[in-house]
Amino acid sequence: MDPRERILVALDMTDVDSAKALAMTLSGHVGGIKLGKEFFTANGPAGVKAVTGGGQPLFLDLKFHDIPNTVAGAVRSAMALGPMILNVHASGGVAMMKAAAAAVAEAPNTSEGPRPLLIAVTVLTSLGDEDMPQIGVQGSAAEQVIRLAKLAEGAGLDGVVCSAHEIIAIRAACGPDFKLVVPGIRPTWAAKGDQKRVMTPAEAVKLGADYLVIGRPIAAAADPVGAAKRIGEELQGL
Repeated sequence: MDPRERILVALDMTDVDSAKALAMTLSGHVGGIKLGKEFFTANGPAGVKAVTGGGQPLFLDLKFHDIPNTVAGAVRSAMALGPMILNVHASGGVAMMKAAAAAVAEAPNTSEGPRPLLIAVTVLTSLGDEDMPQIGVQGSAAEQVIRLAKLAEGAGLDGVVCSAHEIIAIRAACGPDFKLVVPGIRPTWAAKGDQKRVMTPAEAVKLGADYLVIGRPIAAAADPVGAAKRIGEELQGL
């Protein structure tokens, strides 16, 4: 994989014009962009289409979590936006994930381009070990992550979103072909901001990350293209 293809830039904003301009500026320098609930709630499918009109690959980060039939319907609707990656919550259960996977499997018959990758969110990074008993989970957050990652793999999903600190354990549990999309990435030359447990792009890829979700170090940089190129150069040869 070309190092640039590993980089997904999080456009954590609600203004369509700003997001579109940044996506166009970064086109060819990164592997794609990520649009999430904040942007989607403000602008809907039309906003997404406006931003991705230039052909930039899309990680549509909407984390679907509902009954199987509803999630399957949401996935079918989302595929009309041509995402490269879609996600659901693994805690929705096997039936829900299988329904989502079945909906994605219809993609070759309903849309152009390759089938989207369907990945699962395991444990939100805002939750720690101390939160597990409150939501009825026995064991540590890391144990729950592995439990849900294996559940997602068994349900036919392509991979999971995970912390860089969980890469090794998930690789051991789910094998080399299971896709790992890793947020919380900060180059050594970028400010950590409100992120506490971070890892550099090179460190995460060496551990086995497939895609890196990077926001402010690129999106808020004075020279976004220069920042993206610098990260790509750091990933060369890994």
